[in-house]
Amino acid sequence: MTKAAPKKEDVSKKRRFARYPADVRITVNAFRSGERLSLWGRSSEFGQDGIGGTLTGELEFGEVVALELEFPMAVPTLKIRAIVRYRDGLRHGFEFLARTPEQAEIIQRICEQLALTQ
Repeated sequence: MTKAAPKKEDVSKKRRFARYPADVRITVNAFRSGERLSLWGRSSEFGQDGIGGTLTGELEFGEVVALELEFPMAVPTLKIRAIVRYRDGLRHGFEFLARTPEQAEIIQRICEQLALTQ
């Protein structure tokens, strides 16, 4: 017997950090077979450990990518590595990978600002 994938509401209850609605531009760079694939899109949610959004193309589950996130309150653009944790058509969820102290501080400030707007 195979186990069904958890429903979205089940996954959100298991999150380590809160997610906040966020509509920002995402640029995604992936490397496949020695070639660079560049996609862009818009986010739908953001949190301490990741971001979700819709892209112009599809990535594979488990693929490691370089993200560029253009938040108005974060200058310069936040550039961070992430792994694809889910994909549903063009909707993707990314988990941030190793963050520098500077990136962690920027992410924390963004979350604080987004929490104020809810």
